[in-house]
Amino acid sequence: MSGETLPLSGRQPRAVRNALSVLQQVARAGPGVTAKEISAALRLAPATTYRLLNVLVEEEYLVRMPDLRGFALGRRVSSLAGPRPAHEVPAAAHAVVARLRDQVRFGVHLAGFTEGLVHLTDPDPDHPPADGGLLAELARIRDDGLAVRRFALGPHHACLVQPVRSAANGRLAAALAVCGAAGRLEAPDDRLVHQLKLSAEELALLVV
Repeated sequence: MSGETLPLSGRQPRAVRNALSVLQQVARAGPGVTAKEISAALRLAPATTYRLLNVLVEEEYLVRMPDLRGFALGRRVSSLAGPRPAHEVPAAAHAVVARLRDQVRFGVHLAGFTEGLVHLTDPDPDHPPADGGLLAELARIRDDGLAVRRFALGPHHACLVQPVRSAANGRLAAALAVCGAAGRLEAPDDRLVHQLKLSAEELALLVV
């Protein structure tokens, strides 16, 4: 009956607690944590874990990663804390960028697009971009769809940029830039391009 509060049956409180524990474990472990890892950490039966994960994904509290193996927090979790400032990035997105930094020997920067403006939402603290050149280049190529491309930042540095479009609405929401010595990025290898693409696919689930 609409509007009526239903009493919880005997097993429901435990199911609710287990579901909350799963959400907390995904938040602790970060994007990509698997059902097996969650089951082991919480000492839940695999069948119970899979059942809870399926419900949480269906209700949009969790999302499946592009490789379909792991999970990340969904949009409904973010909405519980209220709207974020336009430039604020969810912690799960920062974790994706941090993992890419661990995988490549370049500076990795995350930029966002809000109301036509470009801003660095997660600049690499170990490789800070110089003199605003990165933002200027991103602003120039934003209007043509921001296709994956390489561009020079002065005579000795270059960047490879991958667009990030929101999985929710297809909007160009962000960009991942890998920057380093021009010679090393003159012809980036397939592995680097693949890593950049995978990270962008993860971020597409986390940005609006």
